Amino acid sequence: MADRRVVVTGMGLITPLGETVETFWDNLVTGKSGIGPVTTFDLTGFDVRIGGACSDFKVQDYIDRRKSNKLDRNTHLALAATREAVRTSGIDFAAAADPTRMGTIIGSGIGGIAEMETQHNRLRDRGPGKVSPFTIPRLMLNASSAWISIEYGLQGPSTAVATACASATHAMADSYVTIQRGEADVMLAGGTEAALTSLGLSAFTSMKALSTRNDDPERASRPFDRDRDGFVMSEGAGILVLEELERAKKRGANIVCEIIGFGSSSDASHITQPSESGTGASTAMEQALACAGIRPDEVDYVNAHGTGTPLGDVAESLAIERAFGPHARKLCVSSTKSCIGHLLGASGAVETIATIMAIKNAVAPPTINLDHPGEGCNLDYVPNTAQDRKIVTALNNSFGFGGHNACLLIRRFQ
Repeated sequence: MADRRVVVTGMGLITPLGETVETFWDNLVTGKSGIGPVTTFDLTGFDVRIGGACSDFKVQDYIDRRKSNKLDRNTHLALAATREAVRTSGIDFAAAADPTRMGTIIGSGIGGIAEMETQHNRLRDRGPGKVSPFTIPRLMLNASSAWISIEYGLQGPSTAVATACASATHAMADSYVTIQRGEADVMLAGGTEAALTSLGLSAFTSMKALSTRNDDPERASRPFDRDRDGFVMSEGAGILVLEELERAKKRGANIVCEIIGFGSSSDASHITQPSESGTGASTAMEQALACAGIRPDEVDYVNAHGTGTPLGDVAESLAIERAFGPHARKLCVSSTKSCIGHLLGASGAVETIATIMAIKNAVAPPTINLDHPGEGCNLDYVPNTAQDRKIVTALNNSFGFGGHNACLLIRRFQ
C-alpha cells in the first residue's frame, strides 16, 4: 500500500481577505490588502498598532453558542475553516465505512494564547477559584485537532504540530505521508492561529520583528522591498482535505490538485534568525524536488515564505537560487503575505491554498508594496500586479523560528 497518490479534494479558510476560497482569491489577485488598525483591545503604549484581523468573522455563523463557549478563538477559526473544506470536498463522514481510516493533523505556532491571557487576568484580579475549568482544553495546542476529530467522528491518526511558522506545512506533509504509506485514506490537514492579542503583539514587538508602519497599514507588509521593516502579524486558519487518489475517484470527488512531494530541514543555527546563507531552506526545497522525482526546471511558481524581514527575505532568495540554479531567474516567486500579513502557524495552509488557486487559474498572485527590490533580492517577485502564467507545478515554502523549514510540492492533477 506504500507510495499511494495523494490529492486535494476540499479547501477552506478564514483570513483577513475573506472567509471563502473564492473571495480570498479574488481579493488576493487584485492586490487588496487585509492589513489595518487593530481594534480588539486597548493599544495605549503599543509601538505596533496594526495587524491582519479576521474582523468579519462571526463564530455563531459556524458553531453553536454552547460549543463555542468551550473553545478558544484558535479553535473557532480551525473549525470554521474545516467546515468549508468538508463542504467543498463533498465527503459524508457520517456514512464512512471505517472511521479509523480517517484522521486529522493541525498545526499551530502558539495555540490558545487569548485564553491564557484571559485566565491569567482572572487569577490576578479574582483569585485561583475563578480560573475556568475549560482553561487547559481551550489553550492546549492539540485542541483544534481534537475538536475536528470529535466533530466528524475521525478515529484515525489525530495529532498536532508546533514548528512555529512552518507548523501548517509540516501538518500537511505529515498527512500526505500518512496517506501515502497506507495508514489512512482521508486526512483533514492545515493550521490555525489567533495570536493577535495584547501579549502576542507586544511580545513580537519587543523582538523588533514587526513593521511599525502604523500610519500606512496597507503598505506595511513589504516582502523583498528595499524599505521593508518587519512582518505584519495576522490571524486565520486554512484546512485542506487530503485523500487517496483511488478513493477520491471512486466517490466521484472533484480533485483540485495533487501533492507530489515535501522537504523538511533545520537550520540548526539560531532560535529566531534564519541562516543567512539560506542553506537550511535550500535543503528543504531540494528534498521536496527529490521526493517528487522532478527537476528544478519543472517548477513554474514558488509561493515564498517572504515575511518582509530584512534577513529572512534575502536568505530565502539565496536559498531559491541555490536550489533551482539557473532556473531560479525564470521562476515566478511571490509572497502573499504582502496582502494578508503573517498568519504564523496557519500561514503554510492558507498559502498552499493560494498556490493551488494559482495553478487552477494560471495566475501568479502579486507581491504588493514591492516598489524597489532590496539588495540581494534578485528574482521575479511578481511586483504589484498578478501575472498570467501557465503553472503546472508549484512549491510552497514555510520557515519558522527555531530554524524549522518545510516545503510542499503541488501539481495540477492529470
